[in-house]
Amino acid sequence: MTSNVTISKEVFDFLDELKNNNNRDWFEAHKPEFKKRQSEVKAFLEAAKLNLNHHDEIEKMKLFRIYRDVRFSKDKTPYKTHFAGFFSRLGAHLRGGYYIHIKPGESFLGAGFWAPNKEDLFRIRKELEMDADEFREVINQKELKAVWGELRGEELKTAPIGFDKEHPDIDLIRKKQFVFMRQLSDKEVLSASFLNEVDMSFKAIRPYFDLMSDILTTNLNGESVLE
Repeated sequence: MTSNVTISKEVFDFLDELKNNNNRDWFEAHKPEFKKRQSEVKAFLEAAKLNLNHHDEIEKMKLFRIYRDVRFSKDKTPYKTHFAGFFSRLGAHLRGGYYIHIKPGESFLGAGFWAPNKEDLFRIRKELEMDADEFREVINQKELKAVWGELRGEELKTAPIGFDKEHPDIDLIRKKQFVFMRQLSDKEVLSASFLNEVDMSFKAIRPYFDLMSDILTTNLNGESVLE
């Protein structure tokens, strides 16, 4: 397992400077520094992917662009003040994704389902409507909660159309996202053990991913919907 790749303080220093000088002139003048720090983060993400593939199957890793899409935003600053990467699990049978967000004072890990499509969201809700016991058992596992805490995600104010607002599991059925987040201190991100900590955290979420993959690849009778 890869363990000697780190995030340097220079990454945070660059992001702090970018936050205070978020304009094209400054960025162009500091492009070589940006490229260096971006390469450093990409190397870290590649190492994290290598570790993930020892216990999971990753289809794709993505390092998000630093450039902001300002077309529909009141905030017209041109650059993000963080680095972030995402790992997609392999194929239709392995569901869920892993996320790393690097920003001074606001770093975190994420895992789960940020934007399930309409069909997947309906399938999850129907599963929870029928029986949410196994789902609650998994998200409340001691080992998982010790790392990730509570299930998060945006939710409707009332029941989705076609679901009973008095259902005993409506707190879960209302959800539009099914995600976990782990906040990170700057000290944790800059530590020599950060890569191992990331891998340990991602391992801890697997029971949740295994259950959700099972739900999303079967019908309500438990029969596979994959060809």
